[in-house]
Amino acid sequence: MQEMLPLGGMLTIETANFEMDEEFTRTHQGAQLGKYVMVSVKDTGVVIPEEIRDKVFEPFFTTKVDIGTGLGLSTVYGIVKQHDGNIYFDSEIGRGTVFKIFLPRVREDTEKVVLEKLEGKLIKGQETVLVIDDDEKVRATVLEMLKRLGYKTLEASNHDIALFLAQFYNNPIDLLICDVVMPVMSGPKLFSKIKQYRPDIKILYMSGYADDVIAKHGVLEKGIKFLQKPFTIETLSRKIREVLDKK
Repeated sequence: MQEMLPLGGMLTIETANFEMDEEFTRTHQGAQLGKYVMVSVKDTGVVIPEEIRDKVFEPFFTTKVDIGTGLGLSTVYGIVKQHDGNIYFDSEIGRGTVFKIFLPRVREDTEKVVLEKLEGKLIKGQETVLVIDDDEKVRATVLEMLKRLGYKTLEASNHDIALFLAQFYNNPIDLLICDVVMPVMSGPKLFSKIKQYRPDIKILYMSGYADDVIAKHGVLEKGIKFLQKPFTIETLSRKIREVLDKK
């Protein structure tokens, strides 16, 4: 697929089957022998300067001024690694920049087998959970998982709605599932405000970054329960009970 960019240039997205051989693994750090699906994203715009190429996957690193948080490529890196994949890039003047993602191939019947085994492992509940995430698709996915697990759900796309529900919702809210990094107000700051109205509410954070990265940058206090996106319904069910059942 090709698309013209607003300021000129071309964006090209390609997919292909790919087999990593010994030669490829010798020249690409972290690569493992095997069959993969490759997703390639290439643009013909401004290249990545040589002096920052070793930082492009670092969380909170950005070249933008006053906008952005430098979370995009780090999130992609975390998701790819979580699925046993690899991501590489090349940037050259006159040719542009290309990112290539390699994800392990699986058998067609794998999803059915996994779902059948999963059903007996889900830990369900009946409490009320408030989900806060500015990404509509992420929010919808989490809510769908929660309903399947038996929980009553509330949702908020921003801090204003979340604070309104915390203050005026007439029934108990047992758990808050909240993104760590959001526009205007961070997850931890929002949680501290919600606790003014709901002192007994418990918290489960989620983010596209690994927990060690979050801890390294001091975003969350040590020992706080955390979900790395994307997560499975089994992981969600277990984490919720760890939080709610803790005395």
